[in-house]
Amino acid sequence: MSASLFSVTVRDHVMIAHSFTGEVFGPAQRLHGATYVVDATFRGPDLGPDGILLDIGLAASELKDVLAAVNYRNLDDEDEFKGTNTSTEAVARWVADRLADRLGDDPLLTGLQVTLHESHVAWAAYERPL
Repeated sequence: MSASLFSVTVRDHVMIAHSFTGEVFGPAQRLHGATYVVDATFRGPDLGPDGILLDIGLAASELKDVLAAVNYRNLDDEDEFKGTNTSTEAVARWVADRLADRLGDDPLLTGLQVTLHESHVAWAAYERPL
C-alpha cells in the first residue's frame, strides 16, 4: 500500500497559439490555438499547524501568475520554447516546473501534478516531486 497523501488542487485556464513539427501532428503542424483548463495538484503527507497542506488562495495566485506569462501568446515566438514541440505534455511540464520554482521550498509539499485539459475528452499531465 502506498503512503497516504493530502492534496490541494487549483484550476485556471490559458489561451495559447502554437504549431508543431512532424508528420505525426497532421494539420496541427499549421498555426492553431488551444485553450487549456489547467489543474495544479499539490501533494504532501502531513498538514501544517494551521490544519492545511497549502493555502488555496496562494496556490491559485501562483498558478494565475505562471499562466499569465504565456496567456494570449504564440508559443512559437517565445524564446524559451524555441526548438520544442509545445505538446500538451510539454506545456504541462513547463507549468509544473515554474510552480515548483515558486512553491517547491514549502516543507509540507512533496509532489505536484499539472494537468492540461484540451477538451472534455482529452488531457495530459506531468507529475514531479517537490
